[in-house]
Amino acid sequence: MRVLPGNSAREDSLWQKTQAIDPAALTGQRAIMEAFLMSTLLVALAEMGDRTQLLAIMLAGRYRRPLPILLGILVATLANHALAALAGFYLASLLQALWFKYALALSFIAMAVWALIPDKADDDDAPAPARFGVFLTTAVAFFVVEMGDKTQVATAALAARYHDVVVVAAGTTTGMMIANIPAVLLGASITRWLPIRQLQVGAALVYLGLGIWGVLAAAGWVR
Repeated sequence: MRVLPGNSAREDSLWQKTQAIDPAALTGQRAIMEAFLMSTLLVALAEMGDRTQLLAIMLAGRYRRPLPILLGILVATLANHALAALAGFYLASLLQALWFKYALALSFIAMAVWALIPDKADDDDAPAPARFGVFLTTAVAFFVVEMGDKTQVATAALAARYHDVVVVAAGTTTGMMIANIPAVLLGASITRWLPIRQLQVGAALVYLGLGIWGVLAAAGWVR
């Protein structure tokens, strides 16, 4: 068989580059992608029909200015979920006991039940007149309503599970925007063509799967 000149050198160089890839780096990249994608998926599903999405629809109907509303939602979510992720991360760092691992797993199972409970817009959540501009009014209203909401609790639990504040907060914020961009642009009509209940069931199943996996991992049955 004829060997073309220079092929051997190129193959050696390719082999050296392949060997230079750090398996630990690949594992780390996979962990980052898993944390980001899981955070995005869970929050995007959980936000469907959630009270913050209902607030986004009310804001869109009142002000009819999508861009400042979406920017306000983005800023409020980044701030709120960064705080939630920090809280979850430091709580997990301080509590390494076995009981905390079980508690974290059970919190995901509780989130599965919570995801099935439909939210309703409260009169207190209704946006006030935009005295300080649509952007600031949206940011403040969204930040306040998100406090204690299921997506904020999920962010804290995900940060405790994956031990990564930045990636989890980025993922959950992305999930919130995926759910709320069409809500702002389409308004109340989104609830008529999106299968909200099926999406809520999907979110519950994912939370339940994470909870069961966490229980099995805490028991040492899976790794």
